[in-house]
Amino acid sequence: MCSMSLTSKARSTITKRATRPMKPNPWRSLPKSRLRSRLSPLRSSRRISDDPRSMEEDKAFSHSAASSALGYLYQVRYALLEALRRLRNSQEFLVNIETLDDIVFDAQGQPTELLQTKHHVNNTADLTDASPDLWKSLRIWCERLIANELPDDALFFLITTALAGEGHAASYLKAGAARDVQQAMLRLNATAESSRGKANKVAYEAYRQLNLKQRELLLERVVIIDGSPNIQALDRELKEVLFFAVEERFFVPFLVRLEGWWYGRVIRQLAAPKADPILAEELSAETSLLREQFKLESLPIDDDIMTASVDATGYHDRLFVHQLRLIQVNDTRILYAIRNFFRAFEQRSRWLREDLLLVGELDRYEDQLIEEWDVAFQQMSDELGESAAEDAMKSAAQTLYKWVESGTHRQIRPGVTESFVSRGTYQMLSDAQRVGWHLQFKERLKELLEPKEVS
Repeated sequence: MCSMSLTSKARSTITKRATRPMKPNPWRSLPKSRLRSRLSPLRSSRRISDDPRSMEEDKAFSHSAASSALGYLYQVRYALLEALRRLRNSQEFLVNIETLDDIVFDAQGQPTELLQTKHHVNNTADLTDASPDLWKSLRIWCERLIANELPDDALFFLITTALAGEGHAASYLKAGAARDVQQAMLRLNATAESSRGKANKVAYEAYRQLNLKQRELLLERVVIIDGSPNIQALDRELKEVLFFAVEERFFVPFLVRLEGWWYGRVIRQLAAPKADPILAEELSAETSLLREQFKLESLPIDDDIMTASVDATGYHDRLFVHQLRLIQVNDTRILYAIRNFFRAFEQRSRWLREDLLLVGELDRYEDQLIEEWDVAFQQMSDELGESAAEDAMKSAAQTLYKWVESGTHRQIRPGVTESFVSRGTYQMLSDAQRVGWHLQFKERLKELLEPKEVS
């Protein structure tokens, strides 16, 4: 099985046939009223009712729901894979999900390639001449063409994890030397005329609306790509197309972030009243941004951490908050400190889980911050002297803490410029009493934490 789904061989095979002169356009001779307008891909869902069902029905429904969910995820994931493949050669394309088809690639404002994706848990669901997967796809394409919604050179791809049985119509529509559109059309014609199956009835009707010439022109532009990798195996395909993007050890966290962005972008497209296509430039920019973050001099900063809301009530008894109250920092600044603590803690923890840090890197970074703080702390101590009043110590501590809030601090790596990393790390060090702001912070915290004797 070829690792590339829409192979260059497939493209050239179809393009040679699809770009032949086709004037006059045979589609314009058909009245639209002869076909019911069902222009969306078939997607079925079953409503869970309150009626009792047997255990077998529950199990079957659960399996069906899981399969449907995998199908949707496969569609979105495959769209990312194909978009990344196209980025190797051009940024002049747009991606649409669930518009004219499951996946549509546009060029210069025209849909040039329409992809139907079919995911099966196993690869034994053969594509026979009466396969619902095949006929659902043909129905959609017939309707689009009859409705004059597509240019004459648009190509159609059915990507499926199922296998096309040898000698069946689908096998003759695969790319390669064995491709035979005439044989495929003979078998499809026979099926559409003779089959009495209800599942494909509407698709057969749509296909029979075309005359022989129109059927041939359609099938010349169809490619069946069977035995495609399932949703889990797509990792290998994605790794291949992203091979030079990052070091191999960073591939998983890199892909997690890229897919997270991609899924979010698809959701925005689907949720918008007027679907805005995904620009190739968007994908290219996001890939480049992530690539820079995974270089040795940088680390990824994750949007979900940056934008997460923080419940400050869970931090009121933390030592770093008590340290701020010792020097009478106002509540708003304490909230900023809590937010920085949360962001730094979560981001550092993720770097550790994903093995993005060098051995001992965090320890060395904290030691460097402590060294910077200690210089400033000792300067404050010298200026206050041994007999400083409480008001003077609080004022000096406020000045020291302003340096933490707004000063320039050492970065964990040169490319990590987000201020919350150093400022939040200082709050973590404060929480561990490794740094402090009040000249006598250790003694004051000890008094605060020691249990009071009951007289």
